[in-house]
Amino acid sequence: MLNDNDVQNIEGATAYGQDGDKLGKVGQVYLDDNTGQPAFVTISTGLFGTKETFVPIEQASYDGDRLTLPYSKDQVKDAPNVDIDGEHLDKSEEERLYQHYGLTWGGGTGTGHTDAGHTDAGHTDAGHTEAGYADSGRAGNTAGTEGRDTSGPTTDDAMTRSEEHLEVGTTEHEAGRARLRKYVTTETETATVPVRKERAVVEREPVTDVNAGDALDGPAISEEEHEVVLHEERAVAGTTTEPVERVRLGTETVTEEEQVSEEVRKEHIEVEGDVRDRTTD
Repeated sequence: MLNDNDVQNIEGATAYGQDGDKLGKVGQVYLDDNTGQPAFVTISTGLFGTKETFVPIEQASYDGDRLTLPYSKDQVKDAPNVDIDGEHLDKSEEERLYQHYGLTWGGGTGTGHTDAGHTDAGHTDAGHTEAGYADSGRAGNTAGTEGRDTSGPTTDDAMTRSEEHLEVGTTEHEAGRARLRKYVTTETETATVPVRKERAVVEREPVTDVNAGDALDGPAISEEEHEVVLHEERAVAGTTTEPVERVRLGTETVTEEEQVSEEVRKEHIEVEGDVRDRTTD
């Protein structure tokens, strides 16, 4: 249950649903015209908060700048669109809202709402309950305030005037840019590599007592072939990558001397006639 102080500060607060989901900002508070108690609040919902949705406030709680309502985010989002004519809810619109939120509407039971402040030949229509926006410009401030503050909450009978004063200083601006860029070039490097190759050579040796056994082993006359495999080395090249240095951009402040030229005038005195210079100590 909200107290009078809560109602006076509720506009602009952030509304949350029963599951802790953020619903939007509180816009206006609509009061029971008979009791002056809050009946509905409007919540800014939709894209960029352009839609105002009506939510009953009788079971809400307020703490700091947080208004907690006993409804889910989807329930508030799907609430009926209400077209307000003036500062009061239409009977049918109010009934639709109560039905949507699962509450019992007090229409025709004399629950204390007045019919938008309308009287018929001096007779108050007490057979219907309607919520009306607080005429004082501030919900909960139902009496004792003369006039209304149309720009915000009612405070006292004085306004505060403020002035803006010019403040000067210095700003730093961009004078130039330096860019460090890495790119790849291709160069040809040449190196000499020694390689080995096998060549076939014919070795001849005479038949002696030492090798006579090997020479006479086999038929006296025959045809034979002997084969030897030759090997050679070939030069190959490959590349490996290794870091050689690290380069970064930094800044430093240097002081330079610049020469400027400007014409200056000097006065001179000339002596004419027979005049002797005299130097005084």
